[in-house]
Amino acid sequence: MKARTIYPGKAEGQAIVSHEPIGFYGGIDMKTGIVIEKGHELEGQCVKDKILIFPYGKGSTVGSYVIYGLKKNGVAPKAIVNKETEIIVATGAILAGIVCVDSIDIEKIKSGDYVIIEAGEKEAEVTVK
Repeated sequence: MKARTIYPGKAEGQAIVSHEPIGFYGGIDMKTGIVIEKGHELEGQCVKDKILIFPYGKGSTVGSYVIYGLKKNGVAPKAIVNKETEIIVATGAILAGIVCVDSIDIEKIKSGDYVIIEAGEKEAEVTVK
């Protein structure tokens, strides 16, 4: 699948997919990488070393720093894939150096799928196995 590159690089791993937006500030524990938002479909699951897939981010601009904190604490996802990446997630991915792509039909990916991302400067290729 073709995608738009937000932050370039290569990443591969197991997908963890949310059909709900993710708010990083108050939604994911920066020290553990575990989703802590009450009632969220990924509550209790860890994003560490996963390909984190969700439609778009939500909430406070502090979310960008939470993404950076996940990376600094060694519990960040290997990559982020969105239907539409908004500024909070884009800024966090860039600050943390996490591969990030969007403009993709996330409905074609399920949790547990193996995903390979090759993101160039502008365009990316996302392969699901």
